[in-house]
Amino acid sequence: MSPQFFLCFFSFFGILSPVLAQTAILAPIHKDPDALLYTVSVYLKTPLQPTKLHLDLGASFTWVDCSKDYNSTTYQHIPCGSSLCNSFHTFSCANCYEPPGPACSNNSCSIYPENPVTRQATLATALIDSLALPTTNGSGPGQMGLIPEFVFSCSRTFLLNGLAKEVVGLAALGRSNHSLPAQISNAFSSPRCFALCLSGSISAPGVAFFGTSGPYIFSPGVDLSKSLVYTELILNPVGSTVISYNQQPSDEYYINLTSIKVNGKPIEINISQLSIDENGYGGTKLSTDTSYSTLESSIYKAFVEAFVNESAGLNLTGTSRIKPFDVCYQASDIVNTLVGPGVPTVDLVMGNEDVFWRIFGSNSMVRIERDGVDAWCLGFLDGGVNARTSIVIGGHQMEDNLLQFDLEAKKLGFSSSVLLKRTTCASFNLGSKFI
Repeated sequence: MSPQFFLCFFSFFGILSPVLAQTAILAPIHKDPDALLYTVSVYLKTPLQPTKLHLDLGASFTWVDCSKDYNSTTYQHIPCGSSLCNSFHTFSCANCYEPPGPACSNNSCSIYPENPVTRQATLATALIDSLALPTTNGSGPGQMGLIPEFVFSCSRTFLLNGLAKEVVGLAALGRSNHSLPAQISNAFSSPRCFALCLSGSISAPGVAFFGTSGPYIFSPGVDLSKSLVYTELILNPVGSTVISYNQQPSDEYYINLTSIKVNGKPIEINISQLSIDENGYGGTKLSTDTSYSTLESSIYKAFVEAFVNESAGLNLTGTSRIKPFDVCYQASDIVNTLVGPGVPTVDLVMGNEDVFWRIFGSNSMVRIERDGVDAWCLGFLDGGVNARTSIVIGGHQMEDNLLQFDLEAKKLGFSSSVLLKRTTCASFNLGSKFI
């Protein structure tokens, strides 16, 4: 659809500027079939343009490739030495040696956007421009909510390498004061709280909610905010960004995982690896930059052994490995259930034995159908010896699970599989015009 269509559409429905009343915001999330990464759809610039950004759960700053074709009548550079520039903790100031434009301006505050997949970074100009997303009452989209002074960074085109083909930048959802959730909450005086519901479907999007702790009403009338179990969000004192931000702690989301169970039986691992040491190593984090969960080698070995043993009790016999997975089973040998293939459950236990995230077959297994092969494979990968983060919970394990990040209470709410509620993350009414 043309930009003119969106302008007419916004004019018809009205645009809500920031007001003192609390406002909840939503955005559709698509899964890229090739990169197996997630994109969030927003509206940027003036006139507003539909814009797809890589969804990065732990990033500090949103960035957009504005080295070419960035046309907007409202963008502004941020002066060096301003209070806003100082709040970035980057201590970088740029001068322009090219034709002036969004990506080039004298005495302009700069930050370091980075690609979380390739681990490349660059120095780029910081900008302010208009961003808009639909409001919501928890059951569908409403009028557009406008943030006229959204802060982000330019980047260079090479920083898009490794991301989904259609994206032009990255949406940062980390704990930073300049992340997308933080700026939405500040603009609309809404709670510092957001929720993700990633869809496993390539064709049907999931959804993100910003500035609200609920309701989140999915078809057929299921309020998933009532299905949440809560655990503490903990802080890693040492960030792992390519460019250090003045010794700032990590803006990624870590949880206090204390044990892993397979079919209710704890696996034997070195518990100390589940804690974060003074150098920022160890612990468990959530990442939308990782397609499948990774476990430090010794944890992975114990986990796979336990899973294979429990699968044998279900009369499942493994087949040859199918890269990148080590454990696979013939699809014809596995029964299908409401929550996916019938395999041993995996519980991520957090502190109290009663607080656990249960992973069923829909999230633990990956269907492989190619070259005459039809198999289900265990969707966890070996993260290597001495991995910086012992356990990284990846996108596949988050799909069709509602995750709520409450930054005020410093807690994570999680639903386990919403398939148990006979709904999916693709079952929220986004409205066709907002996708």
